[in-house]
Amino acid sequence: MRNIVLSVISGLLLAVSWPTYGFPLFLFFGFVPLLIAEYTIRKNKYSKSQVFGLAYLTFFIWNMITTWWIYNSSAFGMWFAEIVNTMLMALVFLMYHIVAKRTTFTIGSLFLVCFWMSFEYFHLQWQFSWPWLNLGNGFANFTSWVQWYEYTGTFGGTLWIWIVNIGVFKSIILFQEHKEKTILYRSAIRHGLIVIVPILISFIILKTYTEKGQDVEVVILQPNINPYTEKYNTTDKRISILLDSLTKTAITQETDFIIAPETVFADSNRLHNFPYSTAKKTAQDIINMSPNAHFLSGISLIDVFNDPSRVHAQTNVYKENIFYDDYNSAFFVRPDGTDELYHKSKLVVGVENFPYQSVLKPILGDAMIDLGGTVAKKTTQEDREVFFTKDSIGVGTMICYESIYGEFTAGYVRNKADFLAVITNDAWWGNTQGHKQHLSYAKLRAIETRRSIARSANTGISAIINQKGDIITQLGYEKQGALKGTLKTNDDITFYVKAGNYLARVSIFLSIFIFLFSVTRRKRKMQN
Repeated sequence: MRNIVLSVISGLLLAVSWPTYGFPLFLFFGFVPLLIAEYTIRKNKYSKSQVFGLAYLTFFIWNMITTWWIYNSSAFGMWFAEIVNTMLMALVFLMYHIVAKRTTFTIGSLFLVCFWMSFEYFHLQWQFSWPWLNLGNGFANFTSWVQWYEYTGTFGGTLWIWIVNIGVFKSIILFQEHKEKTILYRSAIRHGLIVIVPILISFIILKTYTEKGQDVEVVILQPNINPYTEKYNTTDKRISILLDSLTKTAITQETDFIIAPETVFADSNRLHNFPYSTAKKTAQDIINMSPNAHFLSGISLIDVFNDPSRVHAQTNVYKENIFYDDYNSAFFVRPDGTDELYHKSKLVVGVENFPYQSVLKPILGDAMIDLGGTVAKKTTQEDREVFFTKDSIGVGTMICYESIYGEFTAGYVRNKADFLAVITNDAWWGNTQGHKQHLSYAKLRAIETRRSIARSANTGISAIINQKGDIITQLGYEKQGALKGTLKTNDDITFYVKAGNYLARVSIFLSIFIFLFSVTRRKRKMQN
């Protein structure tokens, strides 16, 4: 029973640390009760299943409290995400238990830190990608603590959290063995400094950082269309009228960009007909209101064809010999009428892609793909498209879910984006922590890249975020309107943009090395 209580405490500590309602200080000792429970089991030589069960309980509590809101989009999707993500986290902890039994405290702890970071990196890459609870995201509402993310990315935050947790855990174990209070005093001072010093460094960076670049005026449109009752029953002509009227309330002769949200044009637009579409015409009408204006918006596009040689892994079959590619895209129109398209590349599991379809479809049928109002796989593109104005200002456009991927976002900056845009539709989750967390994560992207962000959300919250990760203006959830503001461009490249998730890559190497060492060491002992 004691171990179960410790497991529950860990789950609750991690949950109350999370954005946007929580306080991240609890992250620094949130894992400690679970670590103590695992240590007790290891000393008493209980079964691995007990470790897995306790870890599963901890991580299930954390997942459920922080991401239950997926239920508003899909009950199946919520349970699938909670159960599978919890299982993966518990397996990471079980692997730590196995290695820790075969090695020293230091090596076992190093393995846990590295293997957890490897898991987070893996969660950024594979088809079941769900990095929402990567530990470094926990500081999204306390960006003044992590201005050094421009050097480390969020993996620096994950490493920071684990260093303190392991240190506190070791001090408790030593105190239990020696009963000397000085152990606790020294631990409090040492780990207090490990927490405080990076925060002080961050404050220094924050106070000395000066935003760079020229001023750009943006008008962000928030149409507030309900995706369940209105979005796919509203014609593009009606959307055109609405966006036109919203723009007129805010546009000036100095406006450089008008930005509309993800898939705001969703009226069965064909890819090859885009130049003649209502969406393109609307963009041209709107930019005619201001001499230097450019229009950026989301759009749903389909490309229907009957040539079997064009079929690829993301192609959908409509009927025999009729195929189509389905795109969640952004389009960009310049004052001279030229346009470009970018197709979303990081897809929401189940809603926009069917992970490992050849294996899972015979088991699940279409259950995985029908989670959020769509029944088609989306087609992606490989490169990070940057849209350039006639004056060579580059804007990298992230579509919804893409904005939670740090290294992915850095790709836009490497392709010369001077600022970033996020176009999204967060209404699937209702007025919950879901859309608030999504907004907060965008602040981390601003710090990592030192790029201002213009965020257009269909139902809110639309915002302008500066290069320090501060929200300088916003339009609230479920409010219809236009948000006008000024942001700065920047062409400097941060260390993180250059190096990417290097901490995670080092962790992968160390994890493999330590695991192989522990296995071969065990074998040698058995042979002796």
